Amino acid sequence: MADNAEHSGNDESVMTTEHAMESILDAFNPFNNKLNWLLIAMPLAIFFNYQHDLTMAFLFSMISIMPLAFLMGKGTEEIALRTGEAIGGFLNATFGNAAELIIVGLAIYAASNDPEIVGTMVTVTQASLIGSILGNMLLVLGLALLWGGLKHKEQTFNSDAIQMNGTLLLLAVVAFIIPSALQYSGGTFSDVENISQYAAIVLLIIYGLALLFQLKTHAHVFATEPGHGHHEDPTMTNQNAWILLILATVLVAWMAHILVHSLEAAVVEWGMPELFIGVILLPFFGNAAEHFTAVIVAGKNKMDLSIAIAVGSSVQIALFAAPAMILFAWALGVPLTLEFGMLETAATFVSVLVVNSILADGKSNWLEGVMLLGSYVILALAFLQL
Repeated sequence: MADNAEHSGNDESVMTTEHAMESILDAFNPFNNKLNWLLIAMPLAIFFNYQHDLTMAFLFSMISIMPLAFLMGKGTEEIALRTGEAIGGFLNATFGNAAELIIVGLAIYAASNDPEIVGTMVTVTQASLIGSILGNMLLVLGLALLWGGLKHKEQTFNSDAIQMNGTLLLLAVVAFIIPSALQYSGGTFSDVENISQYAAIVLLIIYGLALLFQLKTHAHVFATEPGHGHHEDPTMTNQNAWILLILATVLVAWMAHILVHSLEAAVVEWGMPELFIGVILLPFFGNAAEHFTAVIVAGKNKMDLSIAIAVGSSVQIALFAAPAMILFAWALGVPLTLEFGMLETAATFVSVLVVNSILADGKSNWLEGVMLLGSYVILALAFLQL
């Protein structure tokens, strides 16, 4: 009988392992999610990279990051379902930005090892950080408001939380404006670099305190009102969700390494402005997780979660990712500053004002989504002209 019990226990363990593998493989199945068909770009990126066809390697690595970022979002969403919407939005924003952080982090590291590509990598890094903020505020939030507005005539959300995030974004924009003002006032590059590093430290401290405020001391302010959206049960175990998240993150890092390695060749071959690649293309593919997750939950009338992902992600880029990259570059001796350029800084400032104005009343509709998308298109065309 003891042997039978032992065999029974082993069978259950095997079945549990097989079920875990099945649920993870299902997440990659293109028949369950059509976006997974783009995963075929991953082996193509690897092939062209080893063939030293860097332009094609850049194209396919950039495409492959989109479905991988979605899988990261899928794992994060499963984990977030076991938490409140405030923490869930924070987790979605954090891991949704992981692809972007990996790309810019590798770009800075590559610049530290090759002086000839420092200029390109610094430009693309700065443009990518600004592009992530603009993309999340205008493109992601615009799509979410549009889709949610088409499914529901009018949607409501916690305006107090939005006001705090809007204020944090304005603070970050001030930190971006000061280095630019200093440079145009006759300050040296060393002065701009120093003020950028000091501002980065201040922004990181404020971001840490904002997390404490949001998740601990004043969590009630960010609580979702009862009746918003509908209850949704996880489709994966917590362990499987973490395995999926880690696996997708590793694959994103691999593709990001190929992308950064082939970036310089793509810029030369395509003749496309570095700013356009950094501000529009990289954030569009790298932030795919936020695109899909924020839009999907908006359609389910979970606007607090949708806005927490889109706006919260912009806050995280502005107050955490950008300052962290400044300090990382400082440690590696790469001349990266918060002086992003006149157009980039002005675009960010105006975008923050537009988003704050649209979300101030705690209500949203599809027309407001169209306004944000229209603003994003105008900015994209402007960056394409440079």
